Amino acid sequence: MDLKQLEYFVRVAELGSFTRAASELDVAQPALSRQVRLLEVELRQTLLVRNGRGAVPTEAGKLLLDHGRGILYQVERAREDLGRLRGGLAGRVAVGLPSSVARVLTVPLTRAFREALPEAKLSISEGLSAGLQQGLAAGRLDIVVLYNAQPSRELDVSPLFDEDLLLVRARPPGLHEDPPPGPVDLAEVARLPLVIPSRPNAIRMHVEAEMADIGCRPNVALEIDGVSAILDLVLDGAGCAILSRNALLHTPRPSAYTAQQIGTPPLRIRLSLATSLQRPATPVQKAALDLIRKTAPGVVAHV
Repeated sequence: MDLKQLEYFVRVAELGSFTRAASELDVAQPALSRQVRLLEVELRQTLLVRNGRGAVPTEAGKLLLDHGRGILYQVERAREDLGRLRGGLAGRVAVGLPSSVARVLTVPLTRAFREALPEAKLSISEGLSAGLQQGLAAGRLDIVVLYNAQPSRELDVSPLFDEDLLLVRARPPGLHEDPPPGPVDLAEVARLPLVIPSRPNAIRMHVEAEMADIGCRPNVALEIDGVSAILDLVLDGAGCAILSRNALLHTPRPSAYTAQQIGTPPLRIRLSLATSLQRPATPVQKAALDLIRKTAPGVVAHV
């Protein structure tokens, strides 16, 4: 059984699409389809049912998917073990970060990774928590940082730290200093027009849950997925935003906004590290987890 063919099959089965798998693997789709078909011929089994929506594993395909993940994992472990003989851990780690965290963590994490794991390769993707969790489930990501992650049969979750969520408004013309310090009541925030991400964004869901606890619901002016677009709309007068401190500190023009603590005690949201329970972590992935735990608290603004 050809390992490349097995890898191609596993990726198509996980992503449910030849098109997406070809893009992820950086291979032409006809070549990918041909290799999967050759694997089916060798095994004398139909492994995937192709339809207009993508590709779904057959019963034989599901069985091979379980075996294939284990085989590819063992091959990766063998590469890492051999890499240790050369003096260091080898292998590849794909990390997913929320956009506000990626802005501050990418450079120091990459620097720490190169120093600690010179034989290994790191890739970093950024996105919303829901998309990152999907990437973890599909095998495109090995480690993700998530807002308000909940443990499950598929996820191994460990808390990282809590972040303050702040009410962000455009700074009035002529105002050069922040207004007198002091928290704004969550019920008052609920009455303000909010520019907020769409469901199931983790911050949106957290804010709605906290407001529901006090008998309120958010006044949603606009639903926008993307920190930069939200801040641009706040600056344009479309409404206010509820964002983490990091999202505001690392915008190109932080002085264009004011920020207030929400509630007493402050409204906060938890950041956690998550890995898949379907794929045991390799030694290099475990080392990367330790690096994130050590690096993130020193560079990401939190309580």
